[in-house]
Order: sequence, then C-alpha cells, then structure tokens
Amino acid sequence: MSNCIIAQSGGPTAVINATVAGLVKANQLNPYYDHVYGGLHGIEGILQEKFVDLTNMSEEENRILKQTPASALGSCRYKLKRDNVADFKKLIEVLDKYDIETMFYTGGNDSMDTVAALSEYAVKNGITNHRFVGCPKTVDNDLMHTDHCPGFASAAKFIASTALQTWLDYNVYTRQEVFILETMGRDAGWLAASACLSEHVDLLVLPEDEFNEEAFLAQVKEIVEKTNKCYIVVSEGVKYADGTYLAAKNAQNDGFGHAILGGAGNALKELILSTKTAERCKVQDLSTAQRAFALTQSLVDVEESYRLGMSAHMRSCDGKFTGKMVMVTRKPGEYYDVEFGAVDASEVANYVKSFPKEWILDNYRGISEEAKNYLRPLIAGTPTILMENGLPAYVKPYYMR
Repeated sequence: MSNCIIAQSGGPTAVINATVAGLVKANQLNPYYDHVYGGLHGIEGILQEKFVDLTNMSEEENRILKQTPASALGSCRYKLKRDNVADFKKLIEVLDKYDIETMFYTGGNDSMDTVAALSEYAVKNGITNHRFVGCPKTVDNDLMHTDHCPGFASAAKFIASTALQTWLDYNVYTRQEVFILETMGRDAGWLAASACLSEHVDLLVLPEDEFNEEAFLAQVKEIVEKTNKCYIVVSEGVKYADGTYLAAKNAQNDGFGHAILGGAGNALKELILSTKTAERCKVQDLSTAQRAFALTQSLVDVEESYRLGMSAHMRSCDGKFTGKMVMVTRKPGEYYDVEFGAVDASEVANYVKSFPKEWILDNYRGISEEAKNYLRPLIAGTPTILMENGLPAYVKPYYMR
C-alpha cells in the first residue's frame, strides 16, 4: 500500500473542508491508503514538506470539520509554471520520499491547471507511481463541465438571505433611497444572480452584460420615480463595452494574472449621485463574508461536497485514474438529485463557465424563471450546526497547530 495527500488552493469556501472530511472518512471505511496526509498551504506547502496526518481523524473532528469554513489546511496563490521544471522535480521527489501515490487538489480553475500540468509532466517523463486528482470548489461557480461547484450554493444562500434582510431593512424608511449590494464574481455573474432568489432585486448588473451607463441610469430613474426605492445587485467584475472594469481604478493583480476587484458598488453609487438620479444611495459590499459565512451553509452543498471527497477517493482506487477532476452531474427528473463523474482536468483549467445570457432579462431586470429553477434546489436545507459557547464550533486550522 501507499499514501495520499490532499491540499487546498485559491479562495476558500464555507464547505471546502467537507470535501477533505469526506475523503478522510472514505479511507477509514475503505483503507486503500496507509496514510492520508494534509498538505499545508497548497502546492507551496507540499514543496516545503509541510504535512499533517489526517488518517485517524476522530468522528467528532470529522463532523466539525464539515461545518468549518475557510481552508483548514491553509491555501496559497502559488502558480506552478510549466517552464519551471525545478518545481516539478522537487514535487516528485517529495512524493517519492513520503510514498505518496495520489495527490488530491481542491480548488478552482488554477488548481485544475495544476492537476493538469502535473499529470502532463508525469506522462512526459514516464512517471507512473504518482497520480493527480482535482476536487472542484469555487464560490464563483465558473468551472466547466460540472453542473455546479461545491461552495457556490452556500455562498448563494448567504447572498439571497442577505438581499432579503437588507431589503426589509432599507424599506423601513419613507425617504428616497437606492441600495446597492456588491458580490464577488470576476468573470461570471452566478453569485450576483443568486440574490434574485430573494424576489426583491430591482436591477441586476452582471459581467456577462456590457455595462451601459445611460441605459442603467434610465432604469434606476424609472424605478425610483415609481416606488421611491431601488434595490440593485452588482457583480465586482462588471465591464464596459471596451472591456474596462467598472471598478478599474481599484483593480490589482492576484499573481495568476487575474484582476483583484472590488468597488463596483461604489462606482455605481458615484454614478447615481453625480447624475442626481437619486438623492441617497447606500452600498453593502459582501466581500469575504459571502465565502466564509458558514452559519447558513446549504445542506445540499455540505452533503455534496462531502460525497465528492468520498467519490474522489473511490475513483482513485483505480490505479489508472489520474489527471481528472471529479464533477457533479444533475440527474434529469422532477426531484433534484446528482451523481458524480469525472472529466480531464485539462478540459476545465483556464476556462470560464459564464452565467447563460439567455437567463438574463433585458434592461438589468434580473433573471429568468429557468435560472431560478436551476438555483433553488442548491440552497435547500440548513445543516444542524454544532455550537460552542454560543458560537459555531470549528476545527482549529491545521497550519496553526
């Protein structure tokens, strides 16, 4: 027998640790590997041989790990570049040293690129004793082939709940007011669109829709004149027709060549106030809260993330399973259900699944019923949260031990 390692990369989610818990539990039920190691801080930590042994995790720790948000193993933004052969050689040496047969990598587009790159390197160099498996996660829900991404549903539930509650709050006053809710979503509008499940979004501004100031302001003016209010949801990645981000002045780089955004809400506020389209405007940027708030996890999201970890383990028992990402497929039928499959990581890496344009209503007026029917089952249910001293219990991050 041999060992395996699982690591986490990129932005965390409220359920990313459920996948780790599922993989660990699967190996306890079917001990294919002698040891299940956790790599601290992603590929960066593996290269530095920073591990923790998760093999004999207790039932209680496994249960609490499922409800712990953020990356309990730590994350990284380390880019494994194909022309940096030294990194590849070093990683194979580390895997050899610890007799690690399979490396599971949990993350988004760039993490799947890491899985693909390592698999390509292994094939090119005749390395057959190491395998690489991707486990998807991203609140952005922008990975190809999988019906949805673990982590998205809990973020969507939080956003829709926040939209409902802030809508109730800003309506208590008779004064004229525009409320703007800003969500994450660099290239895809899935998160912002999920706010429409509240049924109280007046205008929705997505990256898939070229931003037209004149058309947008006309809609704001029309709604304010009718109701004295206007509730707007905007994605951070909204762009003008020339490709410039609405929040361009705040954009920086994350190390992968992606813009770090934020400020689209304030840009809309300045636009509305400077043109005197409305008298008062308030902005709520959900920022990190939308991916870290686990008290309103989606039960569907938690259980699917857990099962995905178990599925990844089960599939890895096939010695030829490598270079793949485990994915979620929605079964046809009246009632919501899924099954798990796999796709080449290279078919996922560096592609973006946009929010379907046919689901976007004209004039920023929200999303179609078809879109809502896709979203609603994902946010169903809330797991029982174990509490400690009035707060949610969580596993102490392994990188802090």
